[in-house]
Amino acid sequence: MYNLLYSVSSPEDLRKLKPEDLIGLSSELRDFIIDIVSSNPGHFGSSLGVVELTVALHYVYNTPYDKIVWDVGHQAYGHKILTGRRDIFHTNRKYNGISGFPKMSESEYDAFGVGHSSTSISSALGMAMAAKQKEEDRKIVAVIGDGAMTAGMAFEGLNNAGIEKSDLLVILNDNNMAIDPNVGALKEYLLDITTSKTYNRFKNDVWNILGKISKLGPNAQELASKLESGIKSTILRHSNLFEAMNFRYFGPIDGHDVLHLTRVLNDMKRIPGPKLLHCLTRKGKGFKQAELNQTRFHSPGKFNKETGELVPTESAEDSPAKYQDVFGHTVLELARKNRKIVGITPAMPTGCSLNIMMKEMPDRTFDVGIAEQHAVTFSAGLATQGQIPFCNIYSSFLQRAYDQIIHDVALQNLHVVFCLDRGGLVGSDGATHHGFFDLAYLRTVPNIVVSAPMNEIELRNLMYTAQLDKNDFPFSIRYPRGDGLFTKWDEPFSEIEIGTARPIREGDNIAILSIGHPGNFVVEAATELEKENINVAHYDMRFVQPLDEAILHSVFKKYNKIITVEDGILKGGFGSAVLEFMCDNRYDSEVKRLGIPDFFIEHGTQPELIAECGFDSKSIIKAVKELLKF
Repeated sequence: MYNLLYSVSSPEDLRKLKPEDLIGLSSELRDFIIDIVSSNPGHFGSSLGVVELTVALHYVYNTPYDKIVWDVGHQAYGHKILTGRRDIFHTNRKYNGISGFPKMSESEYDAFGVGHSSTSISSALGMAMAAKQKEEDRKIVAVIGDGAMTAGMAFEGLNNAGIEKSDLLVILNDNNMAIDPNVGALKEYLLDITTSKTYNRFKNDVWNILGKISKLGPNAQELASKLESGIKSTILRHSNLFEAMNFRYFGPIDGHDVLHLTRVLNDMKRIPGPKLLHCLTRKGKGFKQAELNQTRFHSPGKFNKETGELVPTESAEDSPAKYQDVFGHTVLELARKNRKIVGITPAMPTGCSLNIMMKEMPDRTFDVGIAEQHAVTFSAGLATQGQIPFCNIYSSFLQRAYDQIIHDVALQNLHVVFCLDRGGLVGSDGATHHGFFDLAYLRTVPNIVVSAPMNEIELRNLMYTAQLDKNDFPFSIRYPRGDGLFTKWDEPFSEIEIGTARPIREGDNIAILSIGHPGNFVVEAATELEKENINVAHYDMRFVQPLDEAILHSVFKKYNKIITVEDGILKGGFGSAVLEFMCDNRYDSEVKRLGIPDFFIEHGTQPELIAECGFDSKSIIKAVKELLKF
């Protein structure tokens, strides 16, 4: 079934194939991805869309000496399969298996780790300039797609690459999609290029001329320059954005014609300086359902590879709602009552469930593209005019906007509500997507309230509290990926007094202070410990900033053994805040902190990773017994 694919264990094997074999290889590679991902869930549509481009790149370029940087990283499944990981690809995103993203420590073919988007041009430029300084004839390619070109960092890289006159090829994989459809002026600009009758009438003739450049000897560069000048003034008048940055623009071309791609890429190798090749692809190419429903098949879970029917999860119909859906329904409910509320997300309306509000109130919801820095400062601008922005960003992605949080929101004490989805350990997306730094880095910023609900009802009440006019300051609410606790969560709103904890249970032996969803692990542990006559007091702190100092004083006066539990980094996090309070107030209790240790956590299921980090219910029971010497 996979005769050609199984003959390729490395790009060196691939380069031994005849050009006409590349069509069959591409077909087999696409089928292989469908086979594996249908039963071992992962990112799907993006990699199907670049199968031919992946084959062509490794056929033309001398990888790993030549460098290919994939951006965004979930385009890279075909790349992984062709670079020695075919036989272990079934472990993709599994505990102790290969990563779902390019990872330098995993393979010499992974030129740069790419989990967040829009870093390829900057990193590839660094590689290109290093090659230039070392006088190496090394080719560097950045493949940027799935909406990654909408981020400011991509344009910063383009701007710098143009003035450095680097020998860099940027391939724009234009499929008009991120997870949801691309938005913004750039999308319209690229569409204008691809539909230009003036351009397309001359396109084939131009490529035929460029294809002959390599045969022209020492005068080739001069001819290319003259040809380029002519193109700029006539055919490529629509591409002045890239031309203005000193990039030579080529395209758009069919990103699914593998033979044409190899010829074009060979020509690109011979043209010096910064170049941009515009490839048109279709996300989900070759799998009908993925082409028709590109958002759903971005990462669809298990599905029937014959029919495309999604395999339902085993959860019952009355299972708890996901935190993200509770957010989505709640922000809409609040927005109906409070006309000042607006919703903002950087390219994740479906992922964070802001699409629920977007459907009913499109004029009050904003998808700003993959641009977290802009999302935060845009929210700040809205807040200056009396709006109440609910800015929903995944915890790990908010890291990219730390300066904007401090300078544009907190310093000016603006009423922006940050709803941080995917707080804590997210599971199979791994180290690039875990959101375990936000509690630590946000609590160091003045003016901002830092909170985390233990369940969905608390999430609703925190959202309600955050939008009240009297709380007109920065407010952060973080919650995890996955299900909550309740099937009936849409209870009437109740205001939560800022900086107040919530006693969960009384106990005499030891006190446990928790923040966020891990408080539910404490409940499980305390129930089990009670069977052994160990009485645990439990407090859901709810706020990391400000801390409930009244509760803390009472806890430290009563208990000489205390445990803190969080799904954030231990260094500087919630537990550290408790220790600081203890030190400042000269208490001397014995405190043990449970949370995420001082190393990057890889991928696996959430329960596997929580157990590895040592704050699941079993680990809490163990910690209690060790502290009590039971």
